[in-house]
Amino acid sequence: MQGSGDNSSLSNNLLYDFSRVFMKITVQILVGIFLYVNCLMIYTFLRKETFREETRYILFAQTLFTDSALMVLSDTLSIMNNLFYPIHIIPCAILCTVTTNLTICTPLTLVAMCLERYVAICMPLRHADISTSRTRFRGLLIIWSISSIIPLFTLVAYLAVIPSGALLSYTVCSVELMLGKDWQAQARSSMFQVLFLFMIIIIAFTYIKIMIAARGASSENKKLTSRSLRTVALHAFQLFLCIMQFLNPYLEMVVLKIDMLAYAILRYANFIIFIIAPRCLSPLIYGLRDEMFFHALKHHALCEKSL
Repeated sequence: MQGSGDNSSLSNNLLYDFSRVFMKITVQILVGIFLYVNCLMIYTFLRKETFREETRYILFAQTLFTDSALMVLSDTLSIMNNLFYPIHIIPCAILCTVTTNLTICTPLTLVAMCLERYVAICMPLRHADISTSRTRFRGLLIIWSISSIIPLFTLVAYLAVIPSGALLSYTVCSVELMLGKDWQAQARSSMFQVLFLFMIIIIAFTYIKIMIAARGASSENKKLTSRSLRTVALHAFQLFLCIMQFLNPYLEMVVLKIDMLAYAILRYANFIIFIIAPRCLSPLIYGLRDEMFFHALKHHALCEKSL
């Protein structure tokens, strides 16, 4: 009986190790593909002046930049966690703050992209006056400012409660490290809830307005409004996946108490579904569905001499 139990334990350990290795390799392949596609799209954006002068392409480029940076940081932190590699607590706090900032920046940019489509469809005569370089600069400044509120609050709250001597120590880095007190986690969670509720309301508003405009549009504008409606719907789905990303740690903690193998698989699955997947939708929406951008992307991907 004891030998049977030892064999079962050995089998479970082998299955656990195989699952971890398989998921690690899968994640790294997906991250590599994602970064390659994003870098190619960023290069396409920078090479064509037309894209650098249109608001929707500028916002799209921002999602490419922030998503690529977030993917690199998240993947780096994930690898260090898997290896239990300790780093100095001050660089860890900075990394976590920047990662949270980038995580919030993407959904806020999606909201701005929905508003841009709303202005283009529902206020076409004012679109050129509203979509100016000054307005774009202010919009980007607002996005980055709002994105910084929660991570800066988390950082200041963490520095306020941590003993001064602990700042010189080393630790395995994770965002949860900065939420040692219950009130910190609760305050951070409440701020996220308010922020995402605000974004959901704006996206719902733009979707309803564009849907009303689509019903009353002429046959010539029907295609444009329908396309914008689908774009907003896809952005809403991206936002949903981004929201789920912040609920994952609670689910993972529950599974951790039940089964270690299921916990390891769930962590990698969440990383793929709720971190990689929503950030692959932006290249899909604008890189493949947008004819002008797709034509330029194909030109650079195939290294054609003339465009």
